[in-house]
Amino acid sequence: MSSNRLVFDYDPVSSSRSSQELASDAEPSLRNSEASGSTRDTPAQAAAGQPLPNTVPHETWQTAVLKRGHSLSYAGLFLFTLFVYFRPYELIPALSPLTSAAYYIAILTILVFFPSQLGLEGTLTLRPREVNLVLLLCLGALLSIPLAINPGEAWEMFNEYLKVVLMFIVLVNVVRTERRLKILLLLLLVGSCILSMNAVSDYRAGRLTMGGERISGIIGGMFGNPNDLAMHLATMVPIAVALFLVSRGPHRKLFYGAAALVMAIGTVVTFSRGGFLGLAAAGLALSWKLGRRNRPLVMVATVVALVAFFAFAPGDYGTRLKSIVDDSDSGGSAGAREALLEKSIIVSIANPVFGVGMANFHILAAREQVTHNSYTQVGSELGMFSMFCYILFLLKPLSRLRRIEQETLNVREMTRDYYLAVGLQASLVAYMIGSFFISVAYLWYVYYLVGFAFCFSRMYEAKAVNRTKQLETPPVSFAAS
Repeated sequence: MSSNRLVFDYDPVSSSRSSQELASDAEPSLRNSEASGSTRDTPAQAAAGQPLPNTVPHETWQTAVLKRGHSLSYAGLFLFTLFVYFRPYELIPALSPLTSAAYYIAILTILVFFPSQLGLEGTLTLRPREVNLVLLLCLGALLSIPLAINPGEAWEMFNEYLKVVLMFIVLVNVVRTERRLKILLLLLLVGSCILSMNAVSDYRAGRLTMGGERISGIIGGMFGNPNDLAMHLATMVPIAVALFLVSRGPHRKLFYGAAALVMAIGTVVTFSRGGFLGLAAAGLALSWKLGRRNRPLVMVATVVALVAFFAFAPGDYGTRLKSIVDDSDSGGSAGAREALLEKSIIVSIANPVFGVGMANFHILAAREQVTHNSYTQVGSELGMFSMFCYILFLLKPLSRLRRIEQETLNVREMTRDYYLAVGLQASLVAYMIGSFFISVAYLWYVYYLVGFAFCFSRMYEAKAVNRTKQLETPPVSFAAS
């Protein structure tokens, strides 16, 4: 066996103090044992070699989360992600018979995953709060169908959303090593760079749609709309920045730095106001967290960056952004968006239990418009409880990542974990801000981000416990007896 294998790739683990947040989702009884006198070290303390208090391992779903397994399920997840984010049959005409490949790959992956999961861990899935919340969202979507204005349309959207839910469950269970996580991140980054470069090329060549004002994107699906494309690119920029900061070697840094720049430019040329706000929110989050040792310098640099941004932005970009708040701008949509927001809030209040049915809001809106707001999209179509679950689904990974950020801030050996925690937080912030102006609650974007955040936190906990085990192991004595 290879001498450089990691213990946490194979062996059961027990949770450290920060994994109490994970354990509380499935085992409330753990808190009682801590109250009786058991304490835990943070990963930072373990890494620093500080004395450890008595630890009491708990047999929860955390104790086996990183056993080696699910290789076939992960391969299926990778192929599924490839087809969803690249849509190769649109790029290569010879692959046109594969238009339904993602659907069949998803079915095969799920058929392989559940038996493997039962054999490996004796349960259909891990049950952290993120999984519980997404299952509640799925239940809310299902219950909205019988009372929907158009049950057929609600059922059709539910079938699409069910794929999102099932593949999210696969993701949080099978991505259990840093290598697997990095491969998926690289896959999304490469795809995002291709989309960005094509968007820039279309803009420069004048290949515009929507009245000759917006680029349309090289592929369809969830990237056919420039607003949705911008939302995705804005969430990927912070991840590229984080990987740039943790990577070693000039070639890797050049790749990640160029990827971040290309995706930022791609976001701009979509002329998406929601995408811009998401990108700006991500930039502010990164600068605030990464520059905590010199806040004044960071703020000055941020202002300079904004000035440079608008100086090099396309000529009509400032006018486009102005229309976010300027009702007097005849080409803007501030008034229309405000009216849609008010309408969606009214519909949510009038239908608080099950909403008007999944994907049914447009029936009540003027000119068949959607909500253009992911939060009221869920509230108006699935009910207020589902909207509450959706908001918690976004907030929960932020709390996990913030804990990791705090524990690794001043630990040099854990700089990589710190930067990735900050980058993933900024990506989620970009989504939370940008999705206030775009209806993307049922699309893949945030489910991959939340899945990545949870898997990263699991691996972080496993590494922390691995270090704790090494510190607790007494040195071997070679003295003669």
